[in-house]
Amino acid sequence: MISGDTLFGRLLGRGSAQAPGTRIHPAQPCAGLQLQLDNQGRVLHIGGTLRQQLPQPLSSDPLPLLRDLLCAHSALVIEGAPLHWQRHSLDLDFHTAAGPTLHTRGAVEAHGDGWLLRVLDIGDLLGDRQAAQYRQQNHQLTSQMSEQLRVCSLTRLPQVFNEHLRSLAQRWHIPCVALALLDQQDQGWLIYSQYAAHDAPALWQTGQHLGTCLDSINSNTPLSLDMAQGHSEHPRLHSVFGNTDGFLVPYRDGQGVAAWLLCGFYSGQQLTSERDWLNLTAALAGPLLSRLREQRHHQQLERLEALQGLLGTGWWELLPASTDIQLAPQLVRSLNLEDGPSRLPQAAWLNLIHTADRQELNSRLQDLQTLGKPLLTSVRLQRSDASGLPIWYRVQGQVLGVGDNRRWVGFMLDISDIKNQQLQAAAAHARLDNLIASSPAVIYVQRYVNGALHPAFYSDSLLPVLGWTLAEATHDSLLAWVHPDDRDIYFERTRQLLREGSVRSRYRVRDKQGDYHWLLDEAKLLRDDLGLPVEAVGLWLDVTEATLAAQRVKDSEERYRILVEDSPAMICRYRPDLTLTFGNTPLANYMECLPEQLPGMNLSHWLSEEQRLVFVQRISQLSPEFPVSTAEISLQLPGREHAWWVWSDRGVFDEHGQLQEIQAVGRDNTEVRRSQQQLTQSAKMATLGEMATGLAHEINQPLNVMRLAIVNILKRLGNGDVQVDYLTEKLQRIDAQVQRAARVVDHMRVFGRRSEVEQQPFDPAQALEGTLALLAEGMRGKGIELRIAPACGPVQVKGYADQLEQVLINLLVNARDALLGTRENDRDFQPWISVHHEHDSRHVRIWVEDNAGGIDSRLLERIFEPFFTTKPIGVGTGLGLSVSYGIVENMGGRLSVANGEDGARFCVELPVVES
Repeated sequence: MISGDTLFGRLLGRGSAQAPGTRIHPAQPCAGLQLQLDNQGRVLHIGGTLRQQLPQPLSSDPLPLLRDLLCAHSALVIEGAPLHWQRHSLDLDFHTAAGPTLHTRGAVEAHGDGWLLRVLDIGDLLGDRQAAQYRQQNHQLTSQMSEQLRVCSLTRLPQVFNEHLRSLAQRWHIPCVALALLDQQDQGWLIYSQYAAHDAPALWQTGQHLGTCLDSINSNTPLSLDMAQGHSEHPRLHSVFGNTDGFLVPYRDGQGVAAWLLCGFYSGQQLTSERDWLNLTAALAGPLLSRLREQRHHQQLERLEALQGLLGTGWWELLPASTDIQLAPQLVRSLNLEDGPSRLPQAAWLNLIHTADRQELNSRLQDLQTLGKPLLTSVRLQRSDASGLPIWYRVQGQVLGVGDNRRWVGFMLDISDIKNQQLQAAAAHARLDNLIASSPAVIYVQRYVNGALHPAFYSDSLLPVLGWTLAEATHDSLLAWVHPDDRDIYFERTRQLLREGSVRSRYRVRDKQGDYHWLLDEAKLLRDDLGLPVEAVGLWLDVTEATLAAQRVKDSEERYRILVEDSPAMICRYRPDLTLTFGNTPLANYMECLPEQLPGMNLSHWLSEEQRLVFVQRISQLSPEFPVSTAEISLQLPGREHAWWVWSDRGVFDEHGQLQEIQAVGRDNTEVRRSQQQLTQSAKMATLGEMATGLAHEINQPLNVMRLAIVNILKRLGNGDVQVDYLTEKLQRIDAQVQRAARVVDHMRVFGRRSEVEQQPFDPAQALEGTLALLAEGMRGKGIELRIAPACGPVQVKGYADQLEQVLINLLVNARDALLGTRENDRDFQPWISVHHEHDSRHVRIWVEDNAGGIDSRLLERIFEPFFTTKPIGVGTGLGLSVSYGIVENMGGRLSVANGEDGARFCVELPVVES
């Protein structure tokens, strides 16, 4: 800041101030601008070299104020009178005639009775300062951009760079800006990143190829492309900028121009110098190229590591002046040394090699170090892979440098797949050679010569099969070996092979001992590019044993057919829908038809609906693991009694496990079944016989009651004392006793008749009620307490209700006899029998328990044997429990016995069926 009269006068080129009150009329114009003011700040006179820039001449009426000559912001600085302005440095901006503002700096000093304002033009000083500030801001911006590009992650590099382009475009007001880099693939230029303002069309796209148009520009400075002036020094750039104004800034590195900053719709006429543009471009392109090279380097390292990992390879180096070896990190991982160091002693490295290859590798390493002989070998590791195969490595090494600068480097490559395949192929080839030489198959080659096939090769198996050698196997001798009866087949075989290109035939050939062998001949004709026959390749397979076996099978089938037809058993085959496909003569005789009439008949015609459902369900349960099922079936033959067959089925399944057919063998079990029924009926009658005393008591009881009632009635009638109510009560008692006796007799009649033919669903509580109806009163009469638990809800089992009643009667009668025997020895004994039943979703269990002390443990295993009894001779038959066991088993259940706390516990367990 300049102030003071002396200093300000020196700046204006004057020695001292003029006398106060005089106007200044210099002979020569002084530098700057001089304004003479009165005390109110009106301009009296204007002088100086800058006078011509003011807009209008000074008018004396009225005199203008100084603030009228200034811009609005400067007018605020000089409020008040000149008296207040002195001793202050004033920055004043004047209006000019040309339009631009005149920037001045000066001071006010007293001059006579007025004031003198002297100012100098400081526009250049302000411009330089503004330019310096602008350059400083640019430098800070470029430094910030460069630093951010250097420290950001490689993944965010494109995003950060695009943000810098946007900041650059907004600061310099560039509508479209982009950076072009050299394409590393085709050596052209491409747009790495671009930014376009929202109101400007996009000249470029990220990744756009520009070709080689920028190569023709050899410039170290920014280049402006002004379409208005018709600039055509580089006409190829017009298409790059879309025939619009543009501005290009190059960036050079050690290899030449490496990047271009493209500014579209922009001429570059700003305060920014060319050097600033170059620095700005370098701040963007330099770090970017460095980071891109870094990224490419990382990618190459990653690709190299991935390739080494896929190949199972890596470098190694023998370190001089030591016995250590340096391994690549990827090789360390491949050798399963993840936790180990990459540098390890040579002996430790050799210990990784299989013992069979270690000495050879060590010797070759010494030759490499001492003689410089290149190393090339294949070794195995001590360990194997997951499949148990050895791990093979190819080890190669060489010497680099000479003298003291020698280095021994190499690589290890995993060749396990190739080596193991080679070993497997060699083993397979050896096995194939051995198999061909020892097998009954003879491989041959016949050359096509002049329309005929001549033997050219036979495998070594020709000698053990036929006893002939290749020298003996000629075209004529081969025909002589063929059996005379089969020569027509052989001739037809040759014609078919030449006509169709392949053939399969069977004929007999004589061996050297004169015996004939059946050979299966399979051959294929090979042709050239023109379709002409070249040779035939085929094999002979000795099928003598198979052919003879087939004949024996054929003979055996005939014998089997005779055996099946003459068998006393009924043999048939049928489909899953029960349709017969075959039946032998015994089955046809049983059905009273011819064997030819059986195919097409359905087994379900001879079964009841219930039997058919059970039969189909049993067949559906056959599987390849359990293909056999045996059961007794009941048939309803038209016009005949029921028949029972013991029927055995075997399922035939396809490769998918689907049932295709059933083979069945059956025998008539009707007589046996009737015998079993008769035995059951006899046991039932025996049970009735054993209950005769109790049943007589059951019938005598109501008879005695009726007799007493009749005697009382007759007495009243004899006395003449007859009352209707009394007679009615007695007659009702007699009627109740008659019904009681009738129920006992009816139940005895139902119990005594034969069981139904087929099993039926019923509630086991019915059998228990019938049992108690026959035995309850007799038990109580003998002093035995019956503990009957109430039923636990309705449930259904399948079988015969009368037979289950027979089982329960046998169990209660046996318990009664055991209790009475115990009471004979102990008169204070209180006998009881407990009967209760329970069921779940699968079974019904009926428990019969007494307090007779139980059964001797030595007799428990024999308790259900036929004719076994513990009763005295003549008292028991020994069939009750045996028959009961068979009845329960026939209903699909189980009868068991065990000793409880007080006595024996019998359990009848039956399967539950749906209602």
